[in-house]
Amino acid sequence: MNKSVSISILLVAVVLGAMMVFQFRTTSSIDKGVSLSREQELSIERKQLERDILHLQEEVADLTAKLNEAGQGQTGTAGALESQLARLKLYAGLLPVAGPGVEVLLDNLPDRARPGGVSGFDNIRDDDLLKVINELRGVGAEAIAINGQRILSTTEIRLAGNHINVNLTKLSPPYRVSAVGNAGALKSGMEIKDGLVEYMDTLGISVKVQIKDSVQIPAYTGAVHFEYAKLAQRR
Repeated sequence: MNKSVSISILLVAVVLGAMMVFQFRTTSSIDKGVSLSREQELSIERKQLERDILHLQEEVADLTAKLNEAGQGQTGTAGALESQLARLKLYAGLLPVAGPGVEVLLDNLPDRARPGGVSGFDNIRDDDLLKVINELRGVGAEAIAINGQRILSTTEIRLAGNHINVNLTKLSPPYRVSAVGNAGALKSGMEIKDGLVEYMDTLGISVKVQIKDSVQIPAYTGAVHFEYAKLAQRR
C-alpha cells in the first residue's frame, strides 16, 4: 500500500478513536446525584481523559508532519523524474533548442559564376549535405537542422530527382543548415584552407557561413521506428 495512504488511514483511525473515547467517558459522567466517592472517581477519569486527549493530539500532530513529509517526497520525486525525462528528450532531439551557432547556406552557382565558366554541373546532392553535417558534428555542433528538419542519428538524407528527402520531407535548394554550438569553431571548421567550402566551390556550389547569436532548432516531429533493435535483457 502507498505509504501516504497508510498514514492517512492511521490518522483517521486515531481521530475517530479519540472521539469515541471522549463520547463514552463524558456520557458515563452525566448521572445526577452521584456520591462523593463516585465524584472522585469521575474526577480521576476526567484527568485521565485529558491526558489521553493530549497524547492523541500529539500523535495527530506527529502523523500530520509525517504525511506532509511524504507528500513533499513524492513531489520531489516527480520533479526529478520530469527533469530526467526532459533531459532525455533534449538529447534525443525531441525538444526545440536555441543557442549561438552558425547558418550555412548552400546554393547552386549560376553558370557564369562557376569555375572556368563551365556549365553542366550537377545540383547539390545528398552527399554534399551529409558532408556539411559531418563537418559540423566533427567540430562540435550540438544540434542541426536543414530547412527546418531536425537531424537525428536516424535521419535519412536521400536524393530524389531534383529534390533531397530529409526525414521523408522533400527539400529544394537553397539549403539552410542551422547548427548550435561554438560559433567560432563551427565557422572555422567549415572555412578551413583546402576544406569543405573550397571543395564545394570547385563543384559549383556556393557555401556561405554566417555566425548567429541565436539559432533556432526545431524538435523532431516524425516517428522513430526500430524494426530489429530490441531492449536488451539484463542477465
